[in-house]
Amino acid sequence: MENSKNTPATQLLRNTLDRFLAKDMKGWSELCAEDVVAEFPFAPEGMQARFEGREALYAYLKDYPSFIDVKSLPTLKIYGTDDENVAIAEWSVSGVVIGNSNPYEMSYATFVTFRDGLVVNYREYWNPQAFQKAMSGGSFAE
Repeated sequence: MENSKNTPATQLLRNTLDRFLAKDMKGWSELCAEDVVAEFPFAPEGMQARFEGREALYAYLKDYPSFIDVKSLPTLKIYGTDDENVAIAEWSVSGVVIGNSNPYEMSYATFVTFRDGLVVNYREYWNPQAFQKAMSGGSFAE
């Protein structure tokens, strides 16, 4: 594997999205620092919106592929910032909710900070109403 400490933040962010699309949640979490903080400020009421630590984040995401089958990323734009350790992505997914066969179409805005090639802060914005409609009020993290 290339030396991720010298990899631009935009490529590091792309790497996380590649693992997500490959449904490799363990691999995705391994791109995170042990002390990663992940925030989902628009998480629906009753869902946890902040996770601290790689293990907590992995525990939250590990079963995601068994609930939502993400098939593609129809849109993806990744931007560098004035801070070489920060990248931003505007992206969308297209897939299916496995339990009810509803379409899953979601757009995201993601802000990621890296340290030594690993994610240390991950903040993602998405539409909770669209999520709840697709899930029929359910959740992948019970």
